[in-house]
Amino acid sequence: MVRDYSQVLANIEMAIEGEDDWIAILATVVCELHNSFEDFHWTGFYRVTGPGLLKVGPYQGGHGCLEITFDRGICGTCATTQETQLVENVHQREDHIACSSSTMSEIVVPVLAEDGKTLAVLDIDSDIEAAFDENDKVNLEALCAIIATHFR
Repeated sequence: MVRDYSQVLANIEMAIEGEDDWIAILATVVCELHNSFEDFHWTGFYRVTGPGLLKVGPYQGGHGCLEITFDRGICGTCATTQETQLVENVHQREDHIACSSSTMSEIVVPVLAEDGKTLAVLDIDSDIEAAFDENDKVNLEALCAIIATHFR
């Protein structure tokens, strides 16, 4: 299933235009993504809040881990390598942190500052195996690049 991100990205860009509050931007992005695609079962950000530390929020879905260090999990791997993690089956990844037993697949995309530092990661989980593909990767990476331009 190829998702059409064109309207979603347009809605997000319009909603965050001129906004300078980082949390308001992230919350808006999460809301739009989570409510646009029915197989996005957990959609959220883990923000860098200290050296090597990610903290949850904003997000939609069940509870997430409150914090993740860069040396743990798929989100930590993304924050460290600054590369999108596209995982067809999370149960085949030894580093997967199981916040929900129903999660089958995951995509985690870095949000990078102009200076190359990791600001956050966008984490989307699905209860469907292999729910994400190259189309998701390309569109979510473009979205995260847009988000990064609003960070101050």
